[in-house]
Amino acid sequence: MAMFENLSDRLSLSLKKISGKASLSESNIKDTLREVRMALLEADVALPVVKDFVEQVKQRAVGKEVSSSLNPGQQFLKIVQAELEAVMGEHNESLNLAAQPPAVILMAGLQGAGKTTSVAKLSRYLQEREKKKVMVVSADVYRPAAIEQLKTLAAEVGAEFFPSETNQKPVAIVKDAIAVAKTKFVDVLIVDTAGRLAIDGEMMDEIKDVHKAANPVETLFVIDAMIGQDAINTAKAFNEALPLTGVVLTKVDGDARGGAALSVRHITGKPIKFLGVGEKTDALEPFHPERIASRILGMGDVLSLIEEVERKVDKKKAERLAKKVIKGKGFDLEDLREQLQQMKSMGGMSGLMEKLPGMGNMAQMAQQNDVTSQFTRMECIIDSMTPKERANPDILNGSRKRRITAGSGTSIQDLNRLLKQHKQMGKMMKKMKGKGMQNMMRGMGGMMPGGGGLPPGGFPKF
Repeated sequence: MAMFENLSDRLSLSLKKISGKASLSESNIKDTLREVRMALLEADVALPVVKDFVEQVKQRAVGKEVSSSLNPGQQFLKIVQAELEAVMGEHNESLNLAAQPPAVILMAGLQGAGKTTSVAKLSRYLQEREKKKVMVVSADVYRPAAIEQLKTLAAEVGAEFFPSETNQKPVAIVKDAIAVAKTKFVDVLIVDTAGRLAIDGEMMDEIKDVHKAANPVETLFVIDAMIGQDAINTAKAFNEALPLTGVVLTKVDGDARGGAALSVRHITGKPIKFLGVGEKTDALEPFHPERIASRILGMGDVLSLIEEVERKVDKKKAERLAKKVIKGKGFDLEDLREQLQQMKSMGGMSGLMEKLPGMGNMAQMAQQNDVTSQFTRMECIIDSMTPKERANPDILNGSRKRRITAGSGTSIQDLNRLLKQHKQMGKMMKKMKGKGMQNMMRGMGGMMPGGGGLPPGGFPKF
């Protein structure tokens, strides 16, 4: 997640200076808070939010809470983390779908905020994780392309689609969709509404009418994280017009500042419920303030990582590989390809690393080296091999190597590097055989400089 990258770097530096101090004085707290304030403002956090945040931290830090603790520096860090969580809402607030089916979710926001894509992501999320039957409908009668886009996305995520036409009235569309959803025993109906390029009275009146007709249990405001301070004004206007229940923050992967996420709760009083973290329909994450605060302070987000692994790792493949290794059958290139694919499905090396405590800088290294595209290249090389070559790389002679590199658009050095890495992983797997995890960890430590988590020579340079 690119969001908070700059803020995280700045805060980590300021807080590192103070966290090691044996005693804290009002002056070194003041200096640190000045840096924290600057970092937050540069991250596009709204001024009233920054003022309140700094004041709260100062009150608690100068008080007894810090001076009487055994490790004042660490205690100060804890206060900053707690206050960051408080600004963002303290804990995840899930959707309230307790209603006579269909429970209606209304999506509101400006044009281009990512509403239609968010409808599809939310449909997929509710079907996969909450086992709900979902129907979607577009009340955006001004843009035929929006209705068409929703139809395509609904088919992609397997949601029911209620057709609408540009010559219909939005209120009529919503009423018809609710009636049909009842007959089809739909659990959740998600309504996509029209967005404009700016807030205007006509638009607000229309969405109020749609809201009245839909009587939604959730009214989610979809907001683009990249519009920074403007996001706050838009949120305010929508909050005054509609009884919002929560916020979906989109394009989080594109914004390195993250100010909107820290401001929107404070300004609207409404919780961020989801983050849109990419283009794909599975790129929607529940918003956990405590995990985000931890990530901002460079402490990683292990819980989200565990959940992601649970969800995305193919358990059957993992078990098959484990059995194979235990039987001593070795780790072939087909296995390596499967491992690369699993890594990619979890956002590649940098996506995994940024969730691990203290690995933020490594994640940036991974990004600079563009590891995910290197994984793709490694995969291409393996794809160009025959099943026999994958199962037994030792048979790769000069002419086979030339055929493989020509087929994958790579060089002999690339192929040799891949084979070397595969051999090292194979050795590590052998150490695991029958001796459990401890030996594997020891093996990894041997593979990695200073036990630091990278193969010899850093990332493969493809």
